[in-house]
This record gives sequence, C-alpha cells and structure tokens, in this order.
Amino acid sequence: MPTFCIGRVVKRKAALLLLFLGVCAMAGAQQISFAGLHPEAVKPLPFEKAAEPTTVPETSRHRFWDRKNSLLFAATAALSTADLLATRNNLQNGGQELNPVTRAFGNSTAGLTANFAGETAAVIGLSYLFHKSGHHKLERATTILNMGASATAVTFDVIHH
Repeated sequence: MPTFCIGRVVKRKAALLLLFLGVCAMAGAQQISFAGLHPEAVKPLPFEKAAEPTTVPETSRHRFWDRKNSLLFAATAALSTADLLATRNNLQNGGQELNPVTRAFGNSTAGLTANFAGETAAVIGLSYLFHKSGHHKLERATTILNMGASATAVTFDVIHH
C-alpha cells in the first residue's frame, strides 16, 4: 500500500520555488546599456489620432418600455404568478420546494408572494441595466431565460402534484 510522505512533497515544492526565484533573479540582473545608443536613434513615437466615439446605429436603439419588452415583462409576470400558485399548492399538499432561496420564504403565502414579486422586479431591473449599457440582446435574453425557468418550475409542479 503506497504511503503519503509529506517530506517528499515539501522538498519538491521547495525545489520548484528555488528554481523560480533563481530564474527571476537572473532576469532581474540584466541591464540595458544606453552607451551605444545615439540620441537621434531614440525618437518619440508619433501621436496617434484620438479615437472617435462610435455611435450606435439608430436601428438598434429603442425605448426600454417598447412593445416587445412590455410583452416580455407581462409574460414574465404571468409565469411568475403561475409559478407562485403552483408552488403554493404543492407546498400546501405536502410537497417540497427545490429552490433553496424560495424554500426560505416558503413558510407563508406572503413570503412566497414577496419572493416571486422580488424575482420579477429583479429581472426587470437587470434587463434595464443591460438596456442602459447598450446590451440589448442580453436585455431581452434575461427576461426570456427567466420565463423559461418559471415555465419549467410550473411544469414540474404540475407533473409532480
């Protein structure tokens, strides 16, 4: 049966450390001689033109509460409500909440309602942050991803009820 020897491991680590420090010390000992350089050979780099700020094309700009986002947020709220009702029904009939965050609020209907309302508000808030930073695909993907998670949870609760 092989035995584990701590001394062998420490010796290997110490050897690697010494090797690393030795290589670093040799690299640090190198110096550049400026004696052979001619002043005219050392010229400053020419200034580059400052980068122009880019503008977002007009077609990709949209208002945050446009028709698409309004429909997505309404669907998110509806699926979150369905998830609340399915979870509440499941818990009242002796079921168990699998989400550890929601489980902390699962003792009361008010707690579950606050959890799902907060989740919906957080999704809309995160979507708004993505909108303000110009990440419009992520803005919509956040809402769609949450809708998928809520739909999956509702389906799971309905199947296992």
